[in-house]
Amino acid sequence: LVILTADTPVLDNPGGVIFTSRLTPECPLSLSSCPFTPAQPITFHFLNPEYLVVISIDGGLWLSLDFGAVWTKVHEGTQSFTWGSGITLFFSFSPKGTVEADRRGELLLKRTEDLGKTFTTVLHSIFSFGYVGGFLFTSVIETLGAPRVIYVSSDQGDHFNKAQLPSASTEQFYSVLDGDEDMIFMHVDNPGEESYFGTVYTSDDRGIVYSKSLERHLFGGEGKSDFTNVTSMRGVYLTNILEEDGRIRTVISFNRGGEWKLLNKPQNVECGEDSRNDCNLHIHGEHSQYNGITPMLPLSDPTAVGLVIAHGSVGDSISSARPDVYVSNDGGYKWRGALRGAHHYSILDSGGLVVAVEAHPRDGQINTIKFSTDEGQCWKVYNFTEQPIFFAGLTSEPGTKTMNISVWGYRPEDDDQPMWVVVTIDFQSLITRECGNQDYVQWLAHATEGGDSATEGCVLGYKEIFRRLRKLSICRNGRDYVVSRRKSPCPCTREDYLCDYGYYRHENSSECMRQLDTADHALEVCLNGEEEELRTSGYRKVPSDRCEGGFTPLRREETVNRHCGNSSQPPTASPYSETPREKMVLIVVCVGVGIVILVAVATAVYTVRRMVYGNRAPTYRFSFLQLQDDDRSIAANPESVTSSNGTSVFQVDSDDELIE
Repeated sequence: LVILTADTPVLDNPGGVIFTSRLTPECPLSLSSCPFTPAQPITFHFLNPEYLVVISIDGGLWLSLDFGAVWTKVHEGTQSFTWGSGITLFFSFSPKGTVEADRRGELLLKRTEDLGKTFTTVLHSIFSFGYVGGFLFTSVIETLGAPRVIYVSSDQGDHFNKAQLPSASTEQFYSVLDGDEDMIFMHVDNPGEESYFGTVYTSDDRGIVYSKSLERHLFGGEGKSDFTNVTSMRGVYLTNILEEDGRIRTVISFNRGGEWKLLNKPQNVECGEDSRNDCNLHIHGEHSQYNGITPMLPLSDPTAVGLVIAHGSVGDSISSARPDVYVSNDGGYKWRGALRGAHHYSILDSGGLVVAVEAHPRDGQINTIKFSTDEGQCWKVYNFTEQPIFFAGLTSEPGTKTMNISVWGYRPEDDDQPMWVVVTIDFQSLITRECGNQDYVQWLAHATEGGDSATEGCVLGYKEIFRRLRKLSICRNGRDYVVSRRKSPCPCTREDYLCDYGYYRHENSSECMRQLDTADHALEVCLNGEEEELRTSGYRKVPSDRCEGGFTPLRREETVNRHCGNSSQPPTASPYSETPREKMVLIVVCVGVGIVILVAVATAVYTVRRMVYGNRAPTYRFSFLQLQDDDRSIAANPESVTSSNGTSVFQVDSDDELIE
């Protein structure tokens, strides 16, 4: 499914037009009018792509239940929205329609569980919210003048509990990086107006107690993070850190944030003279894509076991010079240089086929596509058109089971007007043989050379042996292909545990040490209105870890039987909330003059701050990753194309996961 939106200079049409297509020969591109102008890309429902939702430029929340044929405006003054469980839709709005209500904590959070027919107010006076992995997060101020804190709900907003995280000032923010029903990765911005980094914390399975996972995590002024979940391998995450000397370097975790390390240098790439003693692979992420250095983010898929494709550079830190394409077939342990220069790429046939198109050809036009049947080691070229086109992007149906890829582009006509062209390539005509049993091998995930045979491949408490396609087999997995795996449990070790709240992992050691600032404090958690005291020896098992026996440290939670607040609503206080009349009289009599002075000072400070923040240009501010002013830069395009698997032909910014 693909949707294209466009503005039209038609007086009787308040919005634009929408082109929809299901990318099949019997369902060509169809056109319908739009009663509004979208302020952002249209969002599909994750289970039913017929359900569409979007915010218009005037703050209206619009919903379609028939793939854009009919639209209904269900609410006014909307700031942001996200789908929850099932057909539940959460959204924040400003009841008074005031400017920057989110900056002052004046938003209301609502939900609808019947697609806009009825609404329930979940919270008052919030700054922002997010929904990841079944957890609903909201940022609030508990008392006037206090910093913001995070509250979490695991039951669609019926009850909230305070997250054990550092509080955030007005210059800081929270961001949910990734998560599922077992664990959340949360970024907490570092204090300071322009720090551009923070700390990553990981939660327990309730989303309440958090442990420090990674320091100096890069998070730029544009609201972009390079944090990436490698979905082709269990427990693997990639991200970038900002070193104290200004270098940006890539780190990887193979056990859900328990430990981070630098990436290994690719086997077929040499290091420069100036970085031979400190040479690793560094991966480009959202920052680079936002600034036009790379056209695509790292790519992986659960059906293509172990396969990761990404743009990167080799050296002591990431470089803005021409990025190349690198491929790993074991989830990030080992890498190979695959293609020179920036490319658009896609995974097809459950990893049995990889295709790529050069992002910046010399004359700007293309008529060939590259493809590989051995996970990027060898590439062949296929000429798909006699008339070259100016390339715009690749798109395919959701998932990786298809062998079809559509190449988008345009070519100028005689009147110099561009004509859009879509060429769909069916690789079944090139790869005709179906794979048989002889084409597959058994492969142990997370296996490393020289490891202990008893624990080899043990990650998060168990081993996995997959049935994978041989690299030398040129055949197709087909649509009926299903990933086959065998699991076996492992004994527990320290690697199966995170350091608990108030503890940290000592450098070059798996031992958890007590933080000095929490040495004399017991951790008390308010859970559903009852206070619990955490007794721990410093270790907390990684959520979703399935190890058995072995290392088993003490950890238990005891109910203290003390009431600790409302279990359904967090205490909130808007900095601009109204005061009762009788109290106002007393305040005016006593401190009227003081308020005038304070307001004047606060207004001056706020104005200066807004001038500073308002003039912050969205550019790279890191000395080791500056944009190059050459012809390889990618021009921004205001049009957007969105597919139901999240692929964009024209890239569109999204800060939905930012919780300020």
